[in-house]
Amino acid sequence: MSVTARTLHRTQSVCPVCLRRIDAAYVREGETVFFRKTCPQHGSFAVPVLRQAEGLPAFEDWQRPKTPSYPARPLTEAAQGCPFDCGLCPGHAQHTCTALLEVTLRCDMACPVCYAAAGTADVPPDPDMATLIRQLDRLRQVSPGCNVQLSGGEPTQRDDLPDIIRAVRARGFGLVQVNSNGLRLGRDPAYAVGLREAGLDSVYLQWDGPDDAACAPLRGSLPQGESLMARKAAAVRHCAAAGLGVVLVATLMPEANLPRLGDLLRQALRLGPAVRGLHLQPFSRFGRYPGDLLTAPRLSLFGVLEALCAQAPELVRPEHVHPPGCEHSLCSFSAVYARETGPDGTPGLRLLADAASPCCGPASPARPAAGPQAAPLEAAEGARRSRQFVAAHWAGAEPEAAPVAAADDFSRFLARAGVERRFTLSCMAFQDALDLDVERVRGCCIHVMRPDGRMIPFCLQNLTAVDGSMLYPDRLRTGSPQAESEGEHAP
Repeated sequence: MSVTARTLHRTQSVCPVCLRRIDAAYVREGETVFFRKTCPQHGSFAVPVLRQAEGLPAFEDWQRPKTPSYPARPLTEAAQGCPFDCGLCPGHAQHTCTALLEVTLRCDMACPVCYAAAGTADVPPDPDMATLIRQLDRLRQVSPGCNVQLSGGEPTQRDDLPDIIRAVRARGFGLVQVNSNGLRLGRDPAYAVGLREAGLDSVYLQWDGPDDAACAPLRGSLPQGESLMARKAAAVRHCAAAGLGVVLVATLMPEANLPRLGDLLRQALRLGPAVRGLHLQPFSRFGRYPGDLLTAPRLSLFGVLEALCAQAPELVRPEHVHPPGCEHSLCSFSAVYARETGPDGTPGLRLLADAASPCCGPASPARPAAGPQAAPLEAAEGARRSRQFVAAHWAGAEPEAAPVAAADDFSRFLARAGVERRFTLSCMAFQDALDLDVERVRGCCIHVMRPDGRMIPFCLQNLTAVDGSMLYPDRLRTGSPQAESEGEHAP
């Protein structure tokens, strides 16, 4: 019996072979929604986006319409059209919530999976402090008050990381966070204290599974048989003692650690209130990865939700999560919970249905603010709330004597809310060359600050074709913003 195909939405994408811009569409075929596109030179491509299952949201209902918020100070011109003019260009539809500053491509691991393809023998030199200061000053001009994540590579490879943190803090940005594998943090308790004293708020800690076996396919192993998870657990203890917030970040692969997702969530809760949340990232094929871009197994945003609900039904249900108020609806979901302890001492979660409403969620778990008929949200306001929500919930504990700034009702709400007793659960589905949607790119709020002064949406910064060529190459190269915009890829 043939299945009727119904086109739900038309957009544009790129060919995964040549990266030229091509038309694309979301098409429902039975219980599955596919993202389909055809390159006149390299043929047709399709990737599943959603498989309808009982209790899961329907593709047609998982929408959060937004009124675009264009850059007040564009850094590049719109010449070839999205996604070839990033900088950001005047047509980008969302402000910066989080700016990533890549401070090195060196790494003390050589993970089989790495978005940045870091830790190789031929990495470029680290940007010097003068370059980083110029980047931060440019960022303050175009996105004052955004959250900043210091990334890489492995940022703790730089001995001057405390100085970089101080430079970020001195410029009045929101949350100051380091993206880390945790090895140095787990080795030296004093190191976490030094980062906290420099002004660090939070550690975005690589944590892919509940034990070494679950992590090995993505991260390999440490020398001399040392347990990777034991080192990471020490990093959590040291961060907690230093007053740093920790967010566990898992890259999920269907053939590797996805079957252990429920165990991972329970472990995150057992690690205590210093762990502010668990952030999940379905595996995207850019940078360094095993397998083939076109044929390897895929994991969608809703595939993660389905696995969570199946493996931890006592903690998570489909109606708990909501679409984002900042980035495109197909990019993420999240929920906010209160920590609880059962009679047997087992940690648990209780949904806080209204806790996310000041940020990006609906007023109740039934998601009434989502769907095609929902009133559009001002993208600029969604970005502001999202920045503030993340900064408050992911940061470490303030000293007892520190005054609480309550500049508006939302700040007062957070000041009363007992953030340390909360737990955020979130998932962000990055795009690779097979499922890149230009509309999603234009709504991106996570931007990488490049040494030449441009800001590139995260997925475009890492986007690679089948042969490994990058849409935006030479990520740590300094020079004029025009240097890379005249590359070989064209509409």
